[in-house]
Amino acid sequence: MATDADIAQVAELLGRAPQADFEVVVRDHAGVPRVIKNPPFLNDGTPMPTRYWLVGAHDRLVVSRLESSGAVGEAEQALPPEVVKATHDRYAAERDADIAPTYEGPRPTGGVGGTRRGLKCLHAHYAFYLAGGDDPVGQWVQDRLDQAAASARTDAEEQT
Repeated sequence: MATDADIAQVAELLGRAPQADFEVVVRDHAGVPRVIKNPPFLNDGTPMPTRYWLVGAHDRLVVSRLESSGAVGEAEQALPPEVVKATHDRYAAERDADIAPTYEGPRPTGGVGGTRRGLKCLHAHYAFYLAGGDDPVGQWVQDRLDQAAASARTDAEEQT
């Protein structure tokens, strides 16, 4: 589980206190959390569909830029619907495995980030991918980020 230092860092990254216990599953080179793993329920019992949360400031920024440039639609066009559905199913199965079989209250629903079909949030897919999940959408995001970084390096080299 998270240390007091992790809780403080994640609160700073989120701009608010975390609403559930969590585990840091990916850190950057300086040890700062990039991805946290949430339980299926917040501390107050509210269902939490987002298992993996992208909290790293740089990660959130670059994925937000991708999303604002229309990348959700591009990813939907690039990836077959059955691949996306299988990703949602794997994500939901992993999250739901942490719910006691005897639990009878409201449950988290949907797949990655609570999505029931298609794509909604590249941040959640990328977080799942970074955490080691089999997520072709997250891989697609990584590929796009790698391409953008390579292009930026090339542009910088040409300017020197």
